[in-house]
Amino acid sequence: MAAQPAPSAAGSASRGVVPVFPAVVLSAEAAPFTPLGPDGWRLGSPSDVEKQFSRCAAKLRALRADSGQLKEELNLLLDQLLSENYNKTLEPNVNIRPEDVCSLLKHVSCLVPLSQEHLVIKLCQLVHHLLNQLKVIMEERTLDVLLDYTTSALKVCSTWTHSDVLLALSTIVYGNGPQCHKHLRDLLGEDGVLLRYSSPSQPNIELRHVALTCMANICLRIPGQASLDDQYRSVSFRVFLKTLQSPKPPNIDELFYCMVIQAALKGLQCCLSGGKWKFVGEELGSVLAALKRLMFQGTPGVSVEWPTVLYPAPLPQYEGLSAPKPAELAKSSELPSDNKKRKSKGKGKKTSSEESRVDDGEEDIRDTVPALQKGGGREGGRGEGESLSKPSGPSFYPSWKRASSDSEFSDPEGSAQSKLRLYNGRLRQGALHCLLAVVKGVEKRTLYGYWSSFMPDSPIGGPPPLTLVTIILKDPSPKVRACALQVLSSMLDGSRQFLAVAEDTASPRKSYTPFSFLLAAAVRELHRALTLALLAETSPQTLTQVIKCLAYLVANAPYHRLRPGLLSPLWKQMRPYVRNRDVNVRVSVLTLYGALVTTQAPLPEVQLLLQQPEGSSSSSSGSGSFTQQDSALSWRRRDGMSTPPTPVKPSLRTSRTHSPQVVRTPEEVDSSAPPWLLQLCLSLVTQPREDQSDSEGAGTGAALEPSPVRLEALQDKTQLMCVTVLLGLTYSENYLVKTAAVRALGVYILFPCLREDVMFVADTANTILAALDDRSPNVRAKAAWSLGNLTDTLIANMETVGVDFQEELSDMLLLKMLQAATRASADKDRVKSNAVRAIGNLLHFLRQSQLTRSAFQRPLEDAVLALVKTVQSEATMKVRWNACYALGNAFRNPALPLGKYSAPWSCDAFSSLCHVVSSCKNFKVRIKSAAALAIPANRGCYGDPERFICVWRSLAKALENSEDTNDFFEYRYSASLRHTLSHALLHLLSVSQSQDMPSLGASLAGEEGRGIKEHLIRYLRAEEGGGEGAEGEKETGGDSFTPQQRVGGLQRTLNRLKELEAEGEGGGDEATSKEMVVHFLEDLLKTCEEL
Repeated sequence: MAAQPAPSAAGSASRGVVPVFPAVVLSAEAAPFTPLGPDGWRLGSPSDVEKQFSRCAAKLRALRADSGQLKEELNLLLDQLLSENYNKTLEPNVNIRPEDVCSLLKHVSCLVPLSQEHLVIKLCQLVHHLLNQLKVIMEERTLDVLLDYTTSALKVCSTWTHSDVLLALSTIVYGNGPQCHKHLRDLLGEDGVLLRYSSPSQPNIELRHVALTCMANICLRIPGQASLDDQYRSVSFRVFLKTLQSPKPPNIDELFYCMVIQAALKGLQCCLSGGKWKFVGEELGSVLAALKRLMFQGTPGVSVEWPTVLYPAPLPQYEGLSAPKPAELAKSSELPSDNKKRKSKGKGKKTSSEESRVDDGEEDIRDTVPALQKGGGREGGRGEGESLSKPSGPSFYPSWKRASSDSEFSDPEGSAQSKLRLYNGRLRQGALHCLLAVVKGVEKRTLYGYWSSFMPDSPIGGPPPLTLVTIILKDPSPKVRACALQVLSSMLDGSRQFLAVAEDTASPRKSYTPFSFLLAAAVRELHRALTLALLAETSPQTLTQVIKCLAYLVANAPYHRLRPGLLSPLWKQMRPYVRNRDVNVRVSVLTLYGALVTTQAPLPEVQLLLQQPEGSSSSSSGSGSFTQQDSALSWRRRDGMSTPPTPVKPSLRTSRTHSPQVVRTPEEVDSSAPPWLLQLCLSLVTQPREDQSDSEGAGTGAALEPSPVRLEALQDKTQLMCVTVLLGLTYSENYLVKTAAVRALGVYILFPCLREDVMFVADTANTILAALDDRSPNVRAKAAWSLGNLTDTLIANMETVGVDFQEELSDMLLLKMLQAATRASADKDRVKSNAVRAIGNLLHFLRQSQLTRSAFQRPLEDAVLALVKTVQSEATMKVRWNACYALGNAFRNPALPLGKYSAPWSCDAFSSLCHVVSSCKNFKVRIKSAAALAIPANRGCYGDPERFICVWRSLAKALENSEDTNDFFEYRYSASLRHTLSHALLHLLSVSQSQDMPSLGASLAGEEGRGIKEHLIRYLRAEEGGGEGAEGEKETGGDSFTPQQRVGGLQRTLNRLKELEAEGEGGGDEATSKEMVVHFLEDLLKTCEEL
């Protein structure tokens, strides 16, 4: 019986169905099972490529320079190594160690003499081949050896070898520019080899291309490394800009010229992204003019006179139409049409010089458009929507997109034209990448002057201007359109202050058009254009960018100053996309809805939209109802349900079946039901997930922005649902969901109906404390922000609820919050800035009974010392001024021991503020520290006379130096600083005692006193501040007194000082000094009354 299976196995093998496996005895000593790969090799075993590399490397290491057959052996072995493909995409089993590659290249460079130029070329090709395909990161010794070899070859070898040598050099220096400092003078110095070969006068176009690529790789900065020296970066920048500005030589092939321009664009992008960059003179205008021209490279129908320089201007700068030459007309008429449905592979054959790491335009999109990593749309997939935006002038839409023929694409000329279109698309993409680097690297206010060259204005007839919108609506490549959308989003991001000027609610003047009206027209045109792009776009990745761009526009545009009607169509148009199959589209839609409901908190137009029932059909064109198309697009369909379900009740949460939802008329809708957007968000995060990607997208978007509808207006069960969902999502394993949920809790805690609920405050505090210990810095940053908001509500409850709330809140919970905030103050700056805010609020909130407990003594000291350390640190200025504000907030607590017999940390707190107020370069930090020094309400808080006069002298010195700055952006705060310092000095005078008079009298009697008097006069007369007066009042923490009130306060201070009596043995000196101070104040008061 045991022998029977053998014939069956043999028979099966003979029929080719089941392979024969050798019999293996099952035991602990048996060899582990190793599966076979599809090619028959055992997985994990060396591949053919790896074996060939090891064999050749061993033979090369065995060669010696004095061998008789050295040349023949080197030639054969180099050919064998070059014949292999080391790309892991094609050969996933290739596992060659980087140290083996480095060892091989170092050894071969010692064997190949520079006199054997053919071998030099093969070695350079091998260097590029191995480093580029295996993505080897070289150690310092290998880098030096290969740099010495290639730079020596450029000096010794003939010119015909230089293109291969430069190709190898470009691969060697990729991201290693700062480490090449010993060779930079020979490469980029005066008459350097790269400058010679990259010059526009260089006749050899291949040498020029490789030299530009090499320069770009030198300028490339890897994150975490130092940037290239500014001297060489400036030289490279000028070469790249000159290349972009130079016209195409008449005898150069168009494809090669595209490659040269792509290399220059990549180099310019690397220069601008490699660190801080300052444009000199007209450099910025020249760069923008060149990039705008290249943004439309190869676009059919575009024939304009491009300016060489763009200048800042509030009005659009239209390009002048140029008369096309007869040769160009003949050439354009012969352009073959392409098949609209044909997919472009985007590859084509590459020359050896094109294979460098930074020249692949298809891969560069991954760096700047992460959403495109998951796939790409068709190069021409725009559908029928393009007809919605036909311009009245010449059409910029390619003729090969409108008409197509399969037969016309088969001839060689059609193939060449297709390749040229591909290269031109990569070039436009590179120009937009470079423009994005400019937008991110230039200060916003500087860039506003150039907006008119890239943003649309209101249509006025005639040919439309060429802007980013033209590319978004007309470019045939979805990747190029996505890049243009990303540039537009970056320009809109943070532009709220600039766009705040826009207004068109009033009728325009006939004599002239104000700038505010022009800006409003631009906002409306952006809405129109992006809406058209939303309808026409078919690529999911580009569609995501369109919706993100709309979110940036909505978040920054001043809709309260614009005629209503812009947001309602957008709101209704986005409804079908909530159920889009692509998770990134769904997330971006929810982000856009978050921006819509929070704009100007919120607009009446948005409030009406929120109150509309889910199935309302009263809107125009039925945009608010669920159509058959919506049902087909639904990604949450279950058991016939095609619309987003209503929130799941707690008692029904375990049910997996749902009945179809019937569309109801407005009269049938329950008026007490929550808004449909809130229902949608709740349903997204409560119903069962279909897959991991759905949970990531829906959860993140739903918790991103709580609805601004007043929470008090919702039913209790809906409030409970919202709170329960958010508290549960903070324990999600997905850090994106956790981050958004923690942030949402920080918003919910500000609602009055929740912040006065002690149980909710306690639950929220415990949740935030757990998130503060998360491994993700993003989660910790949002948790610190939410903790800051929670402690803000504690201070608000002190005023509204009173002592009852303080007594109900657990002492142990407050202690944990104080300790957690202290630990967070040592984290990254974005965590630290809100952690110190929380510390200040908690020190203000603690009661006398808590501060005197032994359990609070050490945490109290640690918290104050953390603030002191942050004030004196080299952290970002925002962190430091938050720490100064936190110390001032702590000083408001009368139970805090700040007096003569206080703890040592009290002296440290005052010393740190005194140091910062007179020496910090940032004026806003000085303002916060001066305001903090003016907060203690009585003289005892300032300690002994030495500490008091130290505070006085620091404030006086700061007032004297309040205009000493070389930074204009700091100078604009000087008036606010003087305002705050003057208020602080008068506050010290108002609380001073007789023991302080000698020091005060000495200060006011001399030259210092005359300077103080001048500033105090301006303060009392409310002259100080000018345009920054409101800012100054805000910084002082509520000093919004009128001049009469300030003079009245000065009169009360004078009367109190007159009544002071001298104390102790030094009574005579104190009396004399008091008279000097009283005389100073009387003179000051008299001067103010006379003026």
